[in-house]
Amino acid sequence: ANLLVTDNIVLVEGRLSIREDDELKIVAREIKELSAEENKPKVEVLKRQTNWRELWFYKKAVVLYQLTYVFTRRFLPAYGDRTVDQMVQAARSGKQNIVEGTADGVTSTELELKLLNVARASIQELLEDYEDYIISHQLIKWEQGHERYDSMLAYCREHNELVDYEKFFEKWTNEEMANVAVTLCRMVDKMMCSYQKQREDDFVQNG
Repeated sequence: ANLLVTDNIVLVEGRLSIREDDELKIVAREIKELSAEENKPKVEVLKRQTNWRELWFYKKAVVLYQLTYVFTRRFLPAYGDRTVDQMVQAARSGKQNIVEGTADGVTSTELELKLLNVARASIQELLEDYEDYIISHQLIKWEQGHERYDSMLAYCREHNELVDYEKFFEKWTNEEMANVAVTLCRMVDKMMCSYQKQREDDFVQNG
């Protein structure tokens, strides 16, 4: 005969045993606890990476790099002028640090912002080189009031893809090319400034 020890534990042939119905209840409870654990919202360790290829300022930075490469080939000496390497490297640095910054933003917003600052500094250096070129070659700087300024500004605002610009690379004069580059540099810098402010605010609020 079974000797009752507690409500759910009995003595069977000299051994303590859990009643079958209570054993089923225990198993059911364990399954329920496991299910609840699985359904808990997962804490994301890594942040979602920004798709840098879709950022307008990245696309314009790509245009700047390719435009600068052609500009230096067409309008600067092939040898003996360090400006060529400086301009191409500044354009490349601007583009590449946008890529590296947004990639590193997955693990560190602080590192992302530092690299974006490097990118902005490179674009500003490139801007300075183009403005110096316009002055030293006695070209006209297209500013508000110039007959072609508004149309150039509108075109650069509305077009971000390389294909929209490269068809002109071998046709534009040095003045046209330099003024387009100046405009793109300023746009990239302004867009990046707004993006960095957004990332900084997000970091302060969400960590």
